[in-house]
Amino acid sequence: MLDAAQISALEPLGARRRVEPGDLLYREGDATYDFFVVLSGEVEIVTGIGNDEKVVARHGPGRFLGELNLLTGLRVFVTARVTQPGQVLAVHAAQLRHVIDTQPGLSDVILAGFIARRTELMSGASTSIRVIGSRFSPETGSIREFLFRSRIPHAWLDPEHDSDVEALLREFAVEPSELPVVIATGSVLRRPTVGVLAEYLGITVANLPDRCFDLVVVGGGPAGLAAAVYGASEGLTTLGLEATAVGGQAGSSSRIENYLGFPTGISGGDLTQRAVVQAEKFGAALTSPCAATGLREHGGHLIVRLADGTDVAGRAVIVASGARYRRLDAAGLEEFECKGVYYAATEAEVRQCTPAPVIVVGGGNSAGQAALFLAEAGSPVTIVIRRADLNESMSRYLVDRIVEHPGIDVRPSTTVLELDGSDLLERVVLADPEGTTTVACGALFSFIGAEPASDWLSGCAALDDHGFVLTDRSLTDDDLDDRIDEARRRGRRRRVRSRAIGPRVPRVLELRGSTHDRTLPRRIRWRRPLRDVREGARPRGTREARPRRIEPRA
Repeated sequence: MLDAAQISALEPLGARRRVEPGDLLYREGDATYDFFVVLSGEVEIVTGIGNDEKVVARHGPGRFLGELNLLTGLRVFVTARVTQPGQVLAVHAAQLRHVIDTQPGLSDVILAGFIARRTELMSGASTSIRVIGSRFSPETGSIREFLFRSRIPHAWLDPEHDSDVEALLREFAVEPSELPVVIATGSVLRRPTVGVLAEYLGITVANLPDRCFDLVVVGGGPAGLAAAVYGASEGLTTLGLEATAVGGQAGSSSRIENYLGFPTGISGGDLTQRAVVQAEKFGAALTSPCAATGLREHGGHLIVRLADGTDVAGRAVIVASGARYRRLDAAGLEEFECKGVYYAATEAEVRQCTPAPVIVVGGGNSAGQAALFLAEAGSPVTIVIRRADLNESMSRYLVDRIVEHPGIDVRPSTTVLELDGSDLLERVVLADPEGTTTVACGALFSFIGAEPASDWLSGCAALDDHGFVLTDRSLTDDDLDDRIDEARRRGRRRRVRSRAIGPRVPRVLELRGSTHDRTLPRRIRWRRPLRDVREGARPRGTREARPRRIEPRA
């Protein structure tokens, strides 16, 4: 609800419009729409079409319309229909962004309303996107995971169990061989890839008018989102690229308790949503799935090549591409991926496996949080670790909770040998010093560490033998090319004030980010920005140059 003073502040930026019952201010599936304030009369918010129509809200005088897709660029999920005659104030989306930038009090009210409405839509209020596909289909699993992790409201219908599927397939002339299909805002996407679906929804680079930015951030985890916030808040045109779904690995975490500022903990999805809103509030464009496959320099810009062949240019690039999950060396793994083997434990996975017994493989914090989350949901949990004790790799507070939980069993010095089942995973063969054991299980969650996602940087950044980016004192003169001096001079002339961005050195990229998983080598953790390491450089705080050479770290 907006008060009279807040409405008066919006008046010069919009236009009054007379409306009559039946008028549609915007409808489900629209690519863009205006921000509306109801001055008089009434507007109802509707999801679905025809017999599936459902009224989810009604707004009278002083109420405003819209939700987060006004910032993200996603297609509209609902329809706004006038039910009583009156007047509305229509404010263009660009003007709304100006309000959010310049009027913090009003901005807080609007953003809080947007977030609350998206949460309501996620809880099942919206059926504008329906995924029809078998639970045994890896393609269906990939689509559902992307929509869930991107916090896009949707409904999933399983042909084997949902009676409404047959009528829907007839209505939209879909053959069973064309599954999975996505019925999105009236359009039918047959056997779509995640990329095709994302482009239709409006969240890929293809939907942006520009291809050149001040700052390109590769990676959409907490580190990448923080960089996007700082860059956009400094007035830089900022593009964020994420290979899977914005939020990265942290976004799939069921609960994070050791993140600064959240003493009672927060889910990865909630943390991601707050960061995304914050970045887009300042004007950053966040896109997914947009995987970087190469990097080169051309005409004073860095060119990032994407998996679909698209090129985007930036005057500076921040690398926050993080790491990829390691895969178990066990027979039958590929057969059961997305059919019982998962690399994240979110609500989407829990709904499929509860209350069946599950196995969590790994001894890091991610594994511990997943085990507790699954046990609280009602599944008996077995944690499998190669080491002799959880204390060697997991935070103490998690170890204490796991030991005390009656629904969790820990099997140390154990490995997974084989996965077996018919259509879905049904059993796992474990090996320990006493021999092998077959354990019944409805799902296996793998958290055995990760490897750096840095192969796209090959030839453009110095990497060690394990693929980690060398920064700071790990760099030698051989790692730097002849243009480093010019880069430093340009960096001194055109400094970026944000400390999170650092100097614009086009041939030396620094890894920004950290990991909660202790199975990663320590060298990937955050380090200080690159300093001048040439012989004869003057250390900070000294009056005279002290010639020295800094050797690379072992």
